[in-house]
Amino acid sequence: MILAGDVGGTSTRLAFFEEKARRLVPIAEDTVPSRDHPSLGHAARHFLASHSLRATSACFGIAGPVKGGRVRTTNLPWVIDAAEIAGELGLRSVTLINDLEANAWGLAALGDEDFALLNAGETGARGNAGVIAAGTGLGEAGLYWDGESHHPFACEGGHTDFAPRDPKEAGLLRHLQTRFDRVSYERVLSGPGLHNIYMFLSDERGEPEPAWLAEEMRTRGAPAAIADAGLAGRSGLCAEALDLFVAIYGAEAGNLALKMMATGGMYVGGGIAPRILPRLTSGLFMEAFTAKGRMAALMAAIPVRVVLNDRAALLGAARHAMLHPAA
Repeated sequence: MILAGDVGGTSTRLAFFEEKARRLVPIAEDTVPSRDHPSLGHAARHFLASHSLRATSACFGIAGPVKGGRVRTTNLPWVIDAAEIAGELGLRSVTLINDLEANAWGLAALGDEDFALLNAGETGARGNAGVIAAGTGLGEAGLYWDGESHHPFACEGGHTDFAPRDPKEAGLLRHLQTRFDRVSYERVLSGPGLHNIYMFLSDERGEPEPAWLAEEMRTRGAPAAIADAGLAGRSGLCAEALDLFVAIYGAEAGNLALKMMATGGMYVGGGIAPRILPRLTSGLFMEAFTAKGRMAALMAAIPVRVVLNDRAALLGAARHAMLHPAA
């Protein structure tokens, strides 16, 4: 029995999987607001108690850099230690991996119906692959191709310096530099990042915010309200913010593909991509993705898919536990 977790800044998803003939069979699953619990151990103990099940191994995908079995979460006030969690749960060992590495592990557990195609790329494409995912933050990971199979690995590329490509994006950078000591891609490509883009455009235009939008931002959260208003065409400013977000998303996905030499494919995960799929398929994303000068032909040959299944990281954590059992 495997205990798997996908720990994000907004929510934590926990599940039991039973391993049968190298396949994962879901047994029980819960999702809780992360900030409702003081620690991952507290959330996991509550989950175990509510289902009266015992795990033989556990793996958690965590939004943050994991070093030596320990991580300070990027968008949560949690410090998670694998040995401490193992002691709390009565397990011999617990594995912590980065949440985007967990997403990468989960890709092999998904079917064709779990993806939306943005670019078909080259037939029979092989090689390294990459994953980029905007949500509460921005995560990135790679998959090394050894000639026969992929090997996922973590990185913290979402925290690299934001690089504007034109005068408008340069203005966005200057705007954000008045608010933050350092502007990373996460400040732009995330839920809060979409709000940052909207605020920049709003300040640039000097337009008053309509009362209906202010109310939706207050009750539903700014990122969701901006995205939905932009998709529905209810606000020109929201639509412009969403388009700029999508273009920068495509550009940074292309940057990651170049760094990973991801000829085997790029995967766009996270909670935002499925929600704004009509904008991602409009051409803006791929136009920015392939606009890499002398590398344009290389980029056009890369298959690009959106991950539609929001359980990819959870399945990936379970797969990691199944394929790397505790000694």
